[in-house]
Amino acid sequence: MPHHALEITLTRPLTPAELHAAARVLPLAANHDATRLMALMRARTPGRAAHRLRHRLSTPLPIDVITTHYPDATGQILLNVALPPAAHAALHRSAGQAGQSPELFLKLALHRALAQHADDETDRLDRAVDELLAHTTSAHLLTAVGRALSRHPGAPQP
Repeated sequence: MPHHALEITLTRPLTPAELHAAARVLPLAANHDATRLMALMRARTPGRAAHRLRHRLSTPLPIDVITTHYPDATGQILLNVALPPAAHAALHRSAGQAGQSPELFLKLALHRALAQHADDETDRLDRAVDELLAHTTSAHLLTAVGRALSRHPGAPQP
């Protein structure tokens, strides 16, 4: 059975005692402020691995989201989110009205939201560039962007 690398995002930083107690249940690697953890789980599928991880650690840890650390063959990562009962019921109701499974309904809604966010970000940047070009030349703007990018090599990439 393969191992799956999973990332755990917590709702708050862990205390050293909480981290120590959780690490006794399952070996974990924490980031610098103990708000994200990494774990390896044996399971046939990434989904089953995330389910097992949540089951083993949900009591001792304030888990927000569990994701697969590496994308699958199609470039997708798996999100494992525990919804409050009211949100869970609303999801099932809306999915039923749309004639879809809750998983498919949520996946499509997430894809729509991410696409909308990308469109909004593109529009925002277009407006900002237009405003900058109203007060400078393309060459000066391009030079400034190059300098800014070289100062921030770790900036998020699209």
